[in-house]
Amino acid sequence: MHPTPRLAAALLAGSGLGWPLLAQADLVEDSHASLELRNFYFNRDFRQSGARDNADEWAQGFLLRLESGFSEGTVGFGVDAIGLLGFKLDSGGGSGGTGLLPADGSAGGSQDDYAKLGLTAKARVSNSLLKVGALHFKSPLVSANDTRLLPELFRGALLDVQEIDGLTLRGAHLDRNKLNSSSDYQVFSANRIGGRSDAFDFAGGDYRLTPALTASLHQGRLRDIYRQTFAGLVHTLDLGGQRSLKSDLRFARASEDGGFRELDNRAFGALFSLRLGAHAVAAGYQRISGDDPYPYIAGSDPYLVNFIQIGDFGNVDERSWQLRYDYDFGALGLPGLSFMSRYVSGDNVARGAANDGKEWERNTDLGYVVQSGPLKNLGVKWRNATVRSNFANDLDENRLILSYSLTLW
Repeated sequence: MHPTPRLAAALLAGSGLGWPLLAQADLVEDSHASLELRNFYFNRDFRQSGARDNADEWAQGFLLRLESGFSEGTVGFGVDAIGLLGFKLDSGGGSGGTGLLPADGSAGGSQDDYAKLGLTAKARVSNSLLKVGALHFKSPLVSANDTRLLPELFRGALLDVQEIDGLTLRGAHLDRNKLNSSSDYQVFSANRIGGRSDAFDFAGGDYRLTPALTASLHQGRLRDIYRQTFAGLVHTLDLGGQRSLKSDLRFARASEDGGFRELDNRAFGALFSLRLGAHAVAAGYQRISGDDPYPYIAGSDPYLVNFIQIGDFGNVDERSWQLRYDYDFGALGLPGLSFMSRYVSGDNVARGAANDGKEWERNTDLGYVVQSGPLKNLGVKWRNATVRSNFANDLDENRLILSYSLTLW
């Protein structure tokens, strides 16, 4: 046996889940492992009067991912694992709260390190896959956040079914999430809504009506807080000559579940993206209506077209517009270098008896990934954001991220 599959076997055995499966050659021989390193500097300046000065931290993260193969037979079994480790490199007194590291209980302080081991059992039948344990995935109703040092994880069961050509079905039962700046699982709460829940269930599917058009319908429930239905259409029109027009339409409706509180929300979004070779231009519109803001699990990512680096523009009655530009420098002989800039403006936000709330956010990303040689897959990205609002924080933010991905086997 090659040394790397031996290591895979040792990790599976050490997990306590792998011993009954180690006799299956495919389980180990088809395994894969990778190590990702993230060096993350985060600075956020609070610009409004009376606010704290800033949040400023620097940290190093390690992400080890192991995916086994499947045992032989009609039902194939396997085990996946993810190991997460984060270290503080610098954090001045009172400058914590960036989301890179867990808070230490003091005012603006953070812990020196944190870690998490997530294990996932899996079973495959034909083109259907069931995973139980630590989960990291994205869907229109719930998506794990991965914008800090280490990713968010959910705990539960996830089923993906692709038995009919063009149709993908997905359902899940989740009972906890681990925030990206935490080592511990916790019960769910709804962003800007509140409450506590120990169950999020959803089911739905995406159907490819034509090679260019996909329709989606999903239903979910955060038990005792809200129910939500999502419908979407995505169409890509090939204009020829490395030109295309993508249309992304989304609608979601939410109401109360249980007796926590009444809830009424509707969210419509449309994003149109025109690609012209190395250039891409996008325009979007988002409208929130009803008596409440857009509900989603706190700490996760909302599926809104105007959810960007900091804001989601999902406040009560908010209307927002987006303009975005991307450029791929590969067209100039610099593959791996990319640029993005976008601007979102929101208004009509309900503030008491008036709808006079306004906000805007501007983002700029500049990134480069080494394409070949001994430093292949080494990436550097600078992310800048500016936020101004008459009802929330005014922010200037910079993130500098160095990343390196290494395939172990």
